[in-house]
Amino acid sequence: MTASIDRTLAALADPHRRRVVDLLRERPHRAGELAEAVGLTPPAMSRHLRALRQADLVEESHPDFDARVRVYHLRAGPMDELKAWLEIAETHWVDQLSALKAHVEGS
Repeated sequence: MTASIDRTLAALADPHRRRVVDLLRERPHRAGELAEAVGLTPPAMSRHLRALRQADLVEESHPDFDARVRVYHLRAGPMDELKAWLEIAETHWVDQLSALKAHVEGS
């Protein structure tokens, strides 16, 4: 699980990729639409989409009418894993802060 979370966090470290994820939460988009919305050239967007695909955050499909068109949509798996990991970390910190509070109030 750690390696996949590392890939997810590395992919999301870039603000352009986070913007792409935000856009894809709304609906699937063509690569050109994403490039225009984010303000990147098509080659630059292609590199970002490749990084997101390699992290399994997005996948592409091709509409029946034109196999050259690439439509991107989010994959839930990596984000679900990240969310589960964050919940575990949050539980740890809540426990630690509760113990600190009890210690301080007991002194």
